[in-house]
Amino acid sequence: MRIIHTADWHLGHSLNGWSRELEHEVFFSRLADLIDEQQADLLVVAGDVFDSSNPSGETQELFYRTLARFKQRRPGLVTVISGGNHDPALRLEAPSPVLKALDVHVVGTVKRRDGEIDISRLLVPVTASGEVALYVLAIPFLRASDLTGLSFGDTDEQSPVVRSARAFFEEVTGKAQAVAGDVPILATAHLHCAGGLESEGAERRILIGGSHALPVNVFPDSLAYVALGHLHGQQTLGDGRVRYSGSCFPLSASEINHAHGVTLIEVTDGQARHRHIAIDHPAPVLRIPRSGQIALDDLAAHLDAIEVDGDGPMGLRPIVYVELEATDAAAVLMSDAAKMVSERGLRLGGVRVHRKTPAARTGGQPMVSLRQTTPEQLFVDAYSAKNDIAPEERHLSAFRDILVEG
Repeated sequence: MRIIHTADWHLGHSLNGWSRELEHEVFFSRLADLIDEQQADLLVVAGDVFDSSNPSGETQELFYRTLARFKQRRPGLVTVISGGNHDPALRLEAPSPVLKALDVHVVGTVKRRDGEIDISRLLVPVTASGEVALYVLAIPFLRASDLTGLSFGDTDEQSPVVRSARAFFEEVTGKAQAVAGDVPILATAHLHCAGGLESEGAERRILIGGSHALPVNVFPDSLAYVALGHLHGQQTLGDGRVRYSGSCFPLSASEINHAHGVTLIEVTDGQARHRHIAIDHPAPVLRIPRSGQIALDDLAAHLDAIEVDGDGPMGLRPIVYVELEATDAAAVLMSDAAKMVSERGLRLGGVRVHRKTPAARTGGQPMVSLRQTTPEQLFVDAYSAKNDIAPEERHLSAFRDILVEG
């Protein structure tokens, strides 16, 4: 059986005001080709289908159109989608009766009957040659209400969140095994595993009772593979059974150097083996410079070296992040940089102005009391600290006018 594991699509995502819709269209086209080329039997999406809990009509249309395209390309494909912390859980599940006709199974919530987990909603059988060859245990993002017995009042040294999460995974896996017997089980989860590498500025920390990371060993050894979502960098944890497929393309500056794509899993004789398959970024996402910072005067040369298809849609033009030295007031530098990027038909991801460290700015000089300084000197010091340059005469004149009027 051949399985494609993907996650963290974040449909509806925008970056500094720029829609990523066309980039998602290109990614899904390439994923459809991959599903066909690899003759995939199963597609697993481990959460964060949407970027917000209130996706637009256009975003939802793209999602459903994509699912139909995958099924057209690979008629025998089974798709299992579990919700993430960004997803509107109930809205994600709402069209399930219709989606099942396309062999698409969606799980956004964990439900209980008489206090017992309803395993029938979470367990999806996948057949091959007329027999069940694999079960998918689709576990969505867990909220505190899903972890029974969660208590912070005892003195046990183990985190109550870890203890309750471990009990949950043991319970749900045990119920799944009672149904599956000797058939291998692939589980999904959307959470932060301890030891996983985060992407700065891209992933929300999932907090349950003040804890945001769970150890890999909360997943029972009987699971053949655990398909994770939430962390955007593709990575394998533990003994190799637990893996993040990563996001579809860079969603922040910290993801530029990630190897984006999907994970291909092959299950033979009950054993799951996986490998990463790269998918090129739909649009270039660049950092200027690649490391360090540059002066604004040097930015034009870097921008002019970027290839731009002037006839292509803006939604597929390169996205540029700019890292500048503090040679002027931050607001001035950011405005000038944004204008230069726009004039060249590029999309601006963001501008950061890097100032010297406080120690470098003050030279290690001791603090002075208010009796030893003046309001104007305080203004000069504050302006210099914020912008890493001394105020000009126009700034001082404006301050003096305010001081007199006050």
